[in-house]
Amino acid sequence: MRKGIITISGRPGSGKSSTANLVAKELGYDRFSTGDFMRKMALDRGITLADLGKLAETDSAIDTAIDTESKKLRAREGTVIDSRLAYCFIPESFKVFLDLPLTISEERIRKDLRNNKLRGLSDPLKEEEIYKKTIARLESEQKRYRELYGISDYSDKSNFDLVVDTDTHNLEQVVEIILKRYKEWQEART
Repeated sequence: MRKGIITISGRPGSGKSSTANLVAKELGYDRFSTGDFMRKMALDRGITLADLGKLAETDSAIDTAIDTESKKLRAREGTVIDSRLAYCFIPESFKVFLDLPLTISEERIRKDLRNNKLRGLSDPLKEEEIYKKTIARLESEQKRYRELYGISDYSDKSNFDLVVDTDTHNLEQVVEIILKRYKEWQEART
């Protein structure tokens, strides 16, 4: 049975948070972000997000805590979830993947580092350092996803109801595409 839940996955910097915020606002839905949940965990521990990811490779309690929060939302209609793996935990959701090249991802992350306190950095990092941290984070996540869930590629587009290129579409266009396709998806469930 399809649910009134939208799960938004994507690459780092693809606009998952901004998109989820605006989609939730437009629909009057609640919003949950596993990225924000992880960033808060890292801040609470006094470590970076990258360090939390590395720690999670040996401490499965970190991923268990994150995944438990996502799974709790399965029963709650009217929710937009910004999470790389929620599509897997809530397969009856409308599953969206936001795609873009890693080079664009790097630029967007650098800009966000300057503006988002939850990112845990007070000074912008050099371009090469950001890229290396982004790649290390992706590798760490992929390793954990493979070991914990048998998911070799969270970005396999065949797992999603909709894939949107956020490099060629601005935020408003992305949201418009999602809302239109979500409405069609909902109508098909009745």
